[in-house]
Amino acid sequence: MQLTVLGYWGGYPTKNEGTSSYLLESDDFHLLIDAGSASLIALEKYIDPLELDALLLTHYHADHIADVGVLQYTRQLKRLNNNETRAQVLPIYGHQDDIDNFNRLTMDRISKGVAYSEEEELIIGPFKISFMKTLHPVPCYATRIVEKNTGKIMVFTADSGYLPQFIPFSQGADVLLADTNLFKGMENHRVHMTSIEVARIAKQAKVPKLILTHLPQESDLELLKAQAINESPETEIILAKKGLVVKL
Repeated sequence: MQLTVLGYWGGYPTKNEGTSSYLLESDDFHLLIDAGSASLIALEKYIDPLELDALLLTHYHADHIADVGVLQYTRQLKRLNNNETRAQVLPIYGHQDDIDNFNRLTMDRISKGVAYSEEEELIIGPFKISFMKTLHPVPCYATRIVEKNTGKIMVFTADSGYLPQFIPFSQGADVLLADTNLFKGMENHRVHMTSIEVARIAKQAKVPKLILTHLPQESDLELLKAQAINESPETEIILAKKGLVVKL
């Protein structure tokens, strides 16, 4: 299983780098997790967008879905190998807590919205995925993704304030990809987590690798990382960046 960061800023793109989007690959299966602003251009460095097998959306805030529409248009207008063959219908997995946004995931002959829920485990290609509702102004779901062949696990918090449930949800994971939009001193925020909180989750869940993502644009990111390291010195802590590749 291989994770590639396509975008990692929270809220808005800047400095030629986009917002939340991650490519997860296994056995030639390509799963895009969130499709934030500038994600489609970043994706083209690795695969043709027509080669995507599925898209999974954690929630419907613009910095996580900005490129969904242009991805649909790409698959509508572009043809495979420059001939007349159109890509297969793309399954786009999303929740139905916001039915209007969910319905936009379906485009005739191009994409099909597929609902997930917190109560049921989802199988997407080589991945087994479970969900946890987060603390956010709109319905949002963290994902626990297990590679079926190897048992390797990646947990993505999506956007959330701190919840103690993240600790059991992350238990046994090989990598924790965590919303770290805030610095020490802003704990118990109801929208995003701090460096201290995400490091605490990794420490208590015994996750060996923590990737800080959904990062603040106009801040000292090395300080953010240092705060996390100080809270959990035994954890390998990495700042997300465009093009970061992590093999599990």
